[in-house]
Amino acid sequence: MPKPYPREFRDDVVAVARRGDAPLKQVAKDFGISESCLANWLRAADVEDGARPGVTRDESAELRELRKRNRLLEQENEVLRKAAAYLAQGNLLVK
Repeated sequence: MPKPYPREFRDDVVAVARRGDAPLKQVAKDFGISESCLANWLRAADVEDGARPGVTRDESAELRELRKRNRLLEQENEVLRKAAAYLAQGNLLVK
């Protein structure tokens, strides 16, 4: 997988493409990227700006963190459930 371009570079390319001074094909060629790459960046920028429905970078990062936290809580819950079952068995044997 190619190395990702810096955020500032992407933002600059999108700004130039949005000005509409040249066709997208020419803008992509001038910046040394593919036309499909530029189209993806424009689509992502539209989502970030709220012009198109979708998940923004911030929302995506938050969702990733929440999923990670949820997995951790589920694991902790499973450990507690097993411990409670083990302790309940021990109490039955003592009685």
